[in-house]
Amino acid sequence: MSKVAAVVAQGIECVFPRAELDARINAARKELIKREIDVMIVTGPENIFYLTGQQSPGYYTYMALLLPVEGEPVFIVRLLELNNLVANSYVSNIEPYTDDSDPVDVTVALITQLGWQNKRIGIDERGWFLPIAIYNALRAKLGTIKDAARVVETLRVVKSETEIKKIEIAATYVEAGMRAGMATVAAGATENDLVSEMMGKAIRAGSEYVGMEPLVSSGPRSGIPHGTWRRRRLEAGDATLLEMAACHDRYHAALMRTAWVGKAPDQARRMMDCCIEALAAALAALKPGATCEDVHMACQKVIDKAGYTDSFRKRTGYSIGISFAPDWGEGNVLSLFTGIRTVIQPGMVFHMPPALRVYGKFTVGVSETAIVTVNGCRPLSRVSRELLEV
Repeated sequence: MSKVAAVVAQGIECVFPRAELDARINAARKELIKREIDVMIVTGPENIFYLTGQQSPGYYTYMALLLPVEGEPVFIVRLLELNNLVANSYVSNIEPYTDDSDPVDVTVALITQLGWQNKRIGIDERGWFLPIAIYNALRAKLGTIKDAARVVETLRVVKSETEIKKIEIAATYVEAGMRAGMATVAAGATENDLVSEMMGKAIRAGSEYVGMEPLVSSGPRSGIPHGTWRRRRLEAGDATLLEMAACHDRYHAALMRTAWVGKAPDQARRMMDCCIEALAAALAALKPGATCEDVHMACQKVIDKAGYTDSFRKRTGYSIGISFAPDWGEGNVLSLFTGIRTVIQPGMVFHMPPALRVYGKFTVGVSETAIVTVNGCRPLSRVSRELLEV
């Protein structure tokens, strides 16, 4: 390993007990054995955080955890991130690289130095943060690389008590932010006013930086999916869609609510009532023994019965927990949708946001972040789900 030394104390910023991280490493090794992989190159920031505790906005540069079935893990990281890594994790074998180095060459040289070049090597090929050029260069220099996608994601599906507590805390932040945003909805206020209050209140409550920006839009702009604030001033008769997440120790909770400036038209009221009923049906179905598809179909049936099928052609929800930009969810871990027969277990956590829209005119929607319990599920918000008219 490199002789460059960190100057901070090991693990002083780590948000997990060392024993929990060790247990996760051991569980990942068992998954690798099942896949007939000897060494995994872990590159996704969420998976790296899950296994080691390392967190930094600097994941836009190459970092990799070399996780062998036997032997100590080794972390390859940009030199600038060395002290960050030491502070946030208990990994002691670290190979920092300088900005004038090729991280692929560093990785290959280290694998050779450790005698792993003839091992069965895998990599999380479907990760968001593995550039094609990096993958191709590794494959060219290492030969065959096995697909280790979902090795770590499989472990992240069911949250530990420590993880659930962090999500519960994040939910208090997002509730504070949503209440502030809803209280700001009024004719004359701007979308920026709403977001400023939402994020300011959530941050004052304790939130860290989130995996994705709030989705706040008003009037005709709200009828476009995933709209974000653009200085528009609210007017009488406007729908206002507010959706946001907050974060505690990289664990997220999210929430969506709808407000109307003045009296909402009957069409919007009917659609909002449908969203509320569909969410209630999904929450009732979210229990151990059901499948992800069962939960989605419970929601979809309500929407189909009301005649809004064409306005709802998406999944009912997704796993939520560890996130880095560009998303606050864990949709790559698990989704509530047709064809997904994964059985719901206690400790899973989902965000479920049924929304209906008249494209280019308005959207209404409502959501909950809910923890699966032994007997059912527990939504984390106390904010009214009803359409707010102001």
